[in-house]
Amino acid sequence: MNAPAGSPVEPFLVYDECGLVPCVVQDWTTGEVLTLAYMNELALKRTRATGELHLWSRSRQELWHKGATSGNTQAVRSLRVDCDGDALLALVEPAGPACHTGERTCFHRGELDPRAPHETLPALERTLRERASERPAGSYTVELLDDPGRIGEKVMEEAEEVARAAREETDERVDEEAADLLYHLLVLLHSRGRSLSDAGRVLDERRR
Repeated sequence: MNAPAGSPVEPFLVYDECGLVPCVVQDWTTGEVLTLAYMNELALKRTRATGELHLWSRSRQELWHKGATSGNTQAVRSLRVDCDGDALLALVEPAGPACHTGERTCFHRGELDPRAPHETLPALERTLRERASERPAGSYTVELLDDPGRIGEKVMEEAEEVARAAREETDERVDEEAADLLYHLLVLLHSRGRSLSDAGRVLDERRR
């Protein structure tokens, strides 16, 4: 992958007395925060040159190519700098778990329930991929994936139920029917090898 394009962040960066700047790493597709690490000028240059995230290890005092050993590299899609210039945001496409424990994100402890609103649909998409891969017996998702025509019918049915709830029923029923529609729409997208991010990209292009 080519290094990120666009306006450079380098002129705005202010490194600390150790020559470091904190770097928040965020999933490009889902918006989930994956980890907090540090960069120095060399790490930023290597990230720019390779298009993959390079960081500076404070404990080992050395350059660190994220995923070089595990294979869980992170392709950088965008680098952004905060208003004070003393922190970076790296938006990445991870090839695997971000955490050395094998967890998707390093922030997997503490107050995890309920999920933040932006986490719900990405988690559902991961569940759909697991169902399609593992194909557990009795799975409704698997039944739908095995019958593409039925998926389309369910999307149309759920869309009508949302519209009817909006006309005639309570806000709670609207929420419930909308949830049903979103689930079936995600299954339909997955059956075609698509995802919410693909639809989101089209919406973003239309907004420009």
